[in-house]
Amino acid sequence: MKAVSTEKAPAAIGPYSQAQIVGNMVYTSGQIPIIPETGELAVGLEAQAHQVFKNLSELLKAAGSDMSKAVKTTVFIQHMDDFGAINAIYAQYFTEPFPARSCVEVARLPKDVLLECEVIAEL
Repeated sequence: MKAVSTEKAPAAIGPYSQAQIVGNMVYTSGQIPIIPETGELAVGLEAQAHQVFKNLSELLKAAGSDMSKAVKTTVFIQHMDDFGAINAIYAQYFTEPFPARSCVEVARLPKDVLLECEVIAEL
């Protein structure tokens, strides 16, 4: 097992790694829409969604992978009514064959963001 860390994705805000490599797979922690350069949150649903997927992309890159190698994602959203808008942005970052995915509405997310996503990908 090897921890992955990059300044191009938000630093961990607790006792966890940004990602872990195990064998030929990388497992990311959930990414929220923090802008790594400023530590501020992206504002608005679309900006938050793009930032989450940019953060995941940078984290996978640091691990030696990329979004095209994602095999499973889990998306946590604050409002299921936002599913369509998030789905359209999601499709800009993942290509066919799309990863398997779960998407769940949750009561609350860290820093009261609108979404969080984690990825499992091949190296």
